[in-house]
Amino acid sequence: MATFKTEAEFEQAFIKVLIQKGWEVEVLRNKTEAELLQNWADILFENNRQRDRLNDVPLTNSEMLQIIEQIKALKPPLKLNGFINGKTVAIKRDNPSDTDHFGKEVSLKIYDRQEIAAGQSRYQIVEQPKFERGSPLRNDRRGDVLLLINGMPVIHVELKRSGIPVSQAVNQIEKYSKEGIFSGLFSLIQVFVAMQPDEAKYFANPGLDGKFNPDYQFNWADFNNEPMNHWKDIASTLLSIPMAHQLVGFYTVADDTDGILKVMRSYQYYAANAISDKVAKTNWKQMGRSANSSDRLGGYIWHTTGSGKTMTSFKSAQLISQSRDADKVIFLMDRIELGTQSLAEYNNFAGDGEEVQATESTHVLITKLKSTDPAQTLIVSSIQKMSNIFVEVDATGTATGLAKNSADIEKIRAKRLVFIIDEAHRS
Repeated sequence: MATFKTEAEFEQAFIKVLIQKGWEVEVLRNKTEAELLQNWADILFENNRQRDRLNDVPLTNSEMLQIIEQIKALKPPLKLNGFINGKTVAIKRDNPSDTDHFGKEVSLKIYDRQEIAAGQSRYQIVEQPKFERGSPLRNDRRGDVLLLINGMPVIHVELKRSGIPVSQAVNQIEKYSKEGIFSGLFSLIQVFVAMQPDEAKYFANPGLDGKFNPDYQFNWADFNNEPMNHWKDIASTLLSIPMAHQLVGFYTVADDTDGILKVMRSYQYYAANAISDKVAKTNWKQMGRSANSSDRLGGYIWHTTGSGKTMTSFKSAQLISQSRDADKVIFLMDRIELGTQSLAEYNNFAGDGEEVQATESTHVLITKLKSTDPAQTLIVSSIQKMSNIFVEVDATGTATGLAKNSADIEKIRAKRLVFIIDEAHRS
């Protein structure tokens, strides 16, 4: 096993593997924030040359400043996650060469989480980025490796040579953060990776005012939850393309409960991925023909207390919903109070324009299950309300006899329904 006597030697080997795993061959070296901002402007121009966007007229410095001001206004990584995954950013054109849009607002495409290793997605490596000093009393800083997706710095990696504990790389990231290094353009960083040749930790950016909590610093693992610590394995899996793109687009969660950005543990990633993949490969037509179809088989996940069950189930549902592989995803609880609690938790995980639907009664549940409105895809309900669908209920949800409205039941049965059952052992 190779040992690295210097950090520079480790850095070169690490970058070489990243390039083999989908990152661009041309490495950007020793770039300042201003130079990286221009790089982003160039990519934005290439991806938005259409007449209804930039009209083949490049962005000015002041137009890029408008975007930076939006980033500064959002500030916490939690809000910036929504900015990155919001797909577009609006600016007011001030380049007089764009006669069609001068003085008008235009919308620019910045990132599409569905456009993985395809279309307009760009994956650049920055070696030794220059961070300007936060105060005249401090020296300018240099990072080790910064990873850009579509020009935006989203993953920052700090490396240490063989024999130096990974905790020193974590401490360096924390020190830089306290010095205000990760501000401006660099506040877009979503995930930090601290690495030495035999161990790596990854964690979400807590923000300039946030706390670096060791409980949220994770080692990556394989599908069988066997730890993967060797640097080459990390570069080849967690930081490879498409995984790095998915990590930022799908497997970070902006949690409004405590106002922080969270990144999923490896076992949560594998669980959510397996669930959404199962639904994507389901033959719904075959299921409709045969009640005994093996495609009806689901699965189960064992979670211990505090291991992130709610986030795993929500992220699974979100992936299914966004892929349009099912018409409805129903979180099924066995107690009403659990449903109320889970509804609040799920809505705290939900992104902008995404709302988990409550079901105050069986009548409301039937209405939302029948609905074709995409906004009513994610639903929280109880086993009791679901079983009441097959009996007649009044407007308050009170059972009054066997169901007579077979048309409603047939409409619901015709849909592609996925159930995620919480606390399944109780039921």
